[in-house]
Amino acid sequence: MASDDQAGIFGMKLDPADYFRAKLQCEIDVMEVAEADPETLFIVDTRRRSSWDHGHIPQAVHIPTALIPSQAPDLVPAGSQVVVYSWGPGCNGSTFAALAFAELGYSVKELIGGIEYWIRNGLPVETDAGIVQRAPDVLVTAHTA
Repeated sequence: MASDDQAGIFGMKLDPADYFRAKLQCEIDVMEVAEADPETLFIVDTRRRSSWDHGHIPQAVHIPTALIPSQAPDLVPAGSQVVVYSWGPGCNGSTFAALAFAELGYSVKELIGGIEYWIRNGLPVETDAGIVQRAPDVLVTAHTA
C-alpha cells in the first residue's frame, strides 16, 4: 500500500509525472489553437444553440454535447484531430464532449479555458453581425492583437 503522500484516488498510487503527461495529451491551449494551421484541427463548439448564436470561434462547427454520438460520424471526418470547447473553466461541458468523441474513437483535446479565454485573449469571435474582436485582457495574456 502506498504511503499517505503517495496515495491517489481510491488508494491507488498516483505518479504526478504520468498524470501531467496524460493531461497534456488531452488538453490544448487557446493560443496553440489560434496559431495552428486551420487544416490540422477540427474545432467543435459543444454549447447550446443560443450560446453558439451569441458568438463562437470562426472555424468551429456546432455539435451540442448530447448530439455528438449521433452527429459526429456524419460531420467530423474520421482521423480528425478534434478540439472541443464550451463556455470556460467553470463549465465541464467540454469534458463530457471530449469523452463522447473519445468513446467514438476520435483523437480529441479539450480547449483550456473554453470560449471565455479565447475572447479574453483577444481572439476573433463570429456572430450574426460578423467577426468581432475585443482587446486582449492583459491579466490573462501577453498576446496583443
